[in-house]
Amino acid sequence: QVQLVESGGGLVQAGMSLRLSCAASGSIFSLDTMGWYRQAPGKQRELVAFILSGGIPHYADSVKGRFTISRDNAKNTVYLQMNSLKPEDTAVYYCHAGDWGKRADYWGQGTPVTVSS
Repeated sequence: QVQLVESGGGLVQAGMSLRLSCAASGSIFSLDTMGWYRQAPGKQRELVAFILSGGIPHYADSVKGRFTISRDNAKNTVYLQMNSLKPEDTAVYYCHAGDWGKRADYWGQGTPVTVSS
């Protein structure tokens, strides 16, 4: 079982930056993918970015060039660096991990990000 705990959310003005962290309770080395989703009020949860175990990142078009995902296997942590934030980035951000072999999905409790104009 893997437990995920997010941190780093908050209230910022448009154009500013935030870095989200997601700490896993166990080793993330065996996890096939780790990533971030977000859910804005009244909208469905959507993928923001994910990174494969080999370190290859993937991004939603809406955040390409502004967000960077990275993982530190030694610290069992995945990060989301968010630059040039926009009001439309306002959402609750959830950390996700996937273990394809076990067909398991793990979710954090979410951390809110609010970007004011």
